[in-house]
Amino acid sequence: MNTENYNIFLNEISEKPLPVIDVEISFNSYIDISLSESNNDLMSFNTSSSEEWEKYITSFLEKSNAEIAFGGYLEKRNLYDRSDYFKNQLENEKRNIHLGIDLWCKENTKVLAVLEGEIHSFKFNNNYGDYGPTIILKHEINKITFYTLYGHLSKESIQNINVGDKILQGDVLAFLGDSSVNGDYAPHLHFQIIKDLQDNCGDYPGVSSSENIDFYKNNCPNPNLLLKL
Repeated sequence: MNTENYNIFLNEISEKPLPVIDVEISFNSYIDISLSESNNDLMSFNTSSSEEWEKYITSFLEKSNAEIAFGGYLEKRNLYDRSDYFKNQLENEKRNIHLGIDLWCKENTKVLAVLEGEIHSFKFNNNYGDYGPTIILKHEINKITFYTLYGHLSKESIQNINVGDKILQGDVLAFLGDSSVNGDYAPHLHFQIIKDLQDNCGDYPGVSSSENIDFYKNNCPNPNLLLKL
């Protein structure tokens, strides 16, 4: 299936937005945010500090009278420069293009399964700047198999779960972690769609280099095809 038809398939799964965050938070309380290299506000604080990030996100939400800030698909970001985890020796291989949607809100916020599926894998990805606790769900719709990844969760979210556990759409899958476990970020969810996991378990690249973006753009469709934010 080509990219255009695959995107149509994802978009037609639901006419309505599919929640990935606690449904008690109204969609009217969502606001989009840019964390791209063109956002000059990011020059006003130390982006290597999770405390400064949390202050920035909290202030942004308060000024906007919102509870969740979202965005970031294919956004080119400088914030990954703080971690060697995203750097290769060649400049054009530096990974700084974001492949999912981030939803920034308070720690311990409920994370919901966007679609019915089963737990494919889970892992504590504890590199500096990494996902922290992560869950990947496997879905099969109209004989098409694909995956959704939920990153930056609490450690408790990956306890007492098992590969193969059945998950219903809308189930409380997890809770958001704080900076001590989530890769040293302000609390947020990284949500990503993946067509081919390439034999990964509990982890998959959430940031691409410019060199590899064509592959990842095809393999990781826009999550907003499901979320419709």
